[in-house]
Amino acid sequence: MSAYGRGRGLNNHSISAPRGQARLMTPPGMRVVVVGATGNLGTSVVQTLRAEPLIDSILGLARRLPQWSPAKTEWASADVAEDSTDLAGHFAGADAVIHLAWLFQPTHHPVTTWRTNVQGSIRVFDAAAAADVPALIYASFVGAYSPGPKDRAVDEFWPTDGWPESPLCQEKAYVERVLDAFELQHPGVRVVRMRPGFMFKREAACEQHRLFRGPLVPKHLTHPERMPAIPNIPGMRYQALHTDDAAEAFYQATVRTVHGAFNLAAEPVVDAAMLAKMFDARAVPVPGRPVRAVVSAAWRAHLLRTPPSLFDAVLHFPIMDTTRAQHELDWTPRYTVQEALQEWLNGLHEDAGLPTPPLAGEPGLRR
Repeated sequence: MSAYGRGRGLNNHSISAPRGQARLMTPPGMRVVVVGATGNLGTSVVQTLRAEPLIDSILGLARRLPQWSPAKTEWASADVAEDSTDLAGHFAGADAVIHLAWLFQPTHHPVTTWRTNVQGSIRVFDAAAAADVPALIYASFVGAYSPGPKDRAVDEFWPTDGWPESPLCQEKAYVERVLDAFELQHPGVRVVRMRPGFMFKREAACEQHRLFRGPLVPKHLTHPERMPAIPNIPGMRYQALHTDDAAEAFYQATVRTVHGAFNLAAEPVVDAAMLAKMFDARAVPVPGRPVRAVVSAAWRAHLLRTPPSLFDAVLHFPIMDTTRAQHELDWTPRYTVQEALQEWLNGLHEDAGLPTPPLAGEPGLRR
């Protein structure tokens, strides 16, 4: 199932739900399947769902089973990239499927990430339709948006064509197009697209550090006292939030009669001035071009895992307006961005983690 279109086209018909808080769904004992339940967002979603009385049972799907036994939760091994995986069988009887599975690495091999991120998402959506699942909640990302303004916030009607040179952004944008077609073909499925900024929490710090930094950025350099200056790169303004706050929004989207897209971010916007104040450092103006050249050379040499295309994309991410999530999901972040970042730093220096393969901490729990 493929679809091609513009970000202001098909997908935005689903955004025009009436303003105001949507009513709560109250089916007895909701059963929710979480695809990609062992990573940063997945573990927070499972932890949030298990604490809610409306949720009776959770099935967590992951490629590798965790040594983690949260209440109400059972586990099954499933790889969305494999045709042989019986996703529809896992989805049978579910009231909602929350699709979170996504690969960031290997950034040097985009065919591998495409198989999981795009083709795997298509398999999830097709299986949800085959199993007659009434609600599908998908984790998109701010990177699905086309370049946008940094001095004002845009709502969910902003085009979703991604940054053209970033595989991550193009994969997110392509899946949005797939969902456009899916909604037209399956009008009986309530589809929700969550578009968060960068998500941080204590237990995910070590894994995120491994995914993004590579050997060029040793962990000890992330101590605030090691950062007397913060580079002030033009356009480097982006949004973030605590992962648990994002998970709360996913829960609300599961149990409320909402559909369409929701922007998720906390305050304040991250920029050099905010970071300098947080770390008691100086913001030093730095041109973007030489920084980009260093990032590119380090990535090509496998010294840095963050590709230059993502560096470019962040410079063009729009600032998102979260009014719709506040109104229709009754959602307000509990953590400021500074609190989320500080918790992430604490987790990094404490080797924090969870007993799941992606989030295993470095001493003993690391995969």
